[in-house]
Amino acid sequence: MSSTGSSPALPPKPKRSPVPIVAGIVVAVLVVVGAVIFFNRGGDDVTTTAAGGAEAQTVKIGVADKAQDYWKPYVELAKSQLNVDVELVNFGDYSLPNPALSQGELDINQFQHIQYLANYNVTADDDLQPIASTAVYPLPLYSTTVDDASAIPQGSVVAIPNDAINEARGLLVLQSAGLITLADGGNAYSTVSDVTSAKVKVTPIDASQTANALLSGSAVAAIVNQNYATDAKLPLDDAIAQDDPSDPTAAPYVNLFAVRAEDKGNETYRKLGELWHDPSVQELFKKANPTAVVVDESAAKLQADLATVEQDARDAA
Repeated sequence: MSSTGSSPALPPKPKRSPVPIVAGIVVAVLVVVGAVIFFNRGGDDVTTTAAGGAEAQTVKIGVADKAQDYWKPYVELAKSQLNVDVELVNFGDYSLPNPALSQGELDINQFQHIQYLANYNVTADDDLQPIASTAVYPLPLYSTTVDDASAIPQGSVVAIPNDAINEARGLLVLQSAGLITLADGGNAYSTVSDVTSAKVKVTPIDASQTANALLSGSAVAAIVNQNYATDAKLPLDDAIAQDDPSDPTAAPYVNLFAVRAEDKGNETYRKLGELWHDPSVQELFKKANPTAVVVDESAAKLQADLATVEQDARDAA
């Protein structure tokens, strides 16, 4: 005999907790976000540009001839080879670039020779240091009215720079041209008070104004530094006398890149000094300055020469 009845009830299907799924999604999102942040930032210790390269360092260089064409390839090479953005700061007055460098307004300057820097360091009690050399420029005597120094009329006004070092060097050029005589033959620290006899009236004025004095007719001849002669578009043919930049005695007149003493070991600054001698820079430099003599001295040699000239300046004082 069979019997009938309902089947036993099954237990309800357990519900899956949503917590592990949500947690997994959160972790995945965090990993993705972290990866994006990391790769966009390049890591905590590397700053990158949008293009993925290291940001360029900006270096301010004080000069007195920013308009010269050779600075264009120099700036381009600094960016392409050293990843440095060079900012050229032009000065029309020689008395300004060294204080600007000393006070941190510039990183480097390039406008002066060893003799000028030595005199500045001694008189200002400073310690700026050379890290690279450029060239020796002749210091010319220009005239727009005569072709030879001997043809300058008696008593004519001849303008020369009034800063201590260029005044002395200008006086030596006038002496070699037979226009004046200096006590004891003159030296790197001579002044107009050392003139013992003269065919002309020597008038010291600001170096930036010597070309204007010549072109305005207020001087028959003038000692004009190379950068000011270039700015004034004075033809080289108008130079009627000059000193010899290739002579060994011209060594103190080697122009240079200078920095604060604490930066003289800066590798980037040193490479910027070396970059001035790149062929693409030199091609344009020599075209604009055919009478200059390029000099490539080590930083150690330049610093030793500076120390010697500084001692001479102290002795002269």
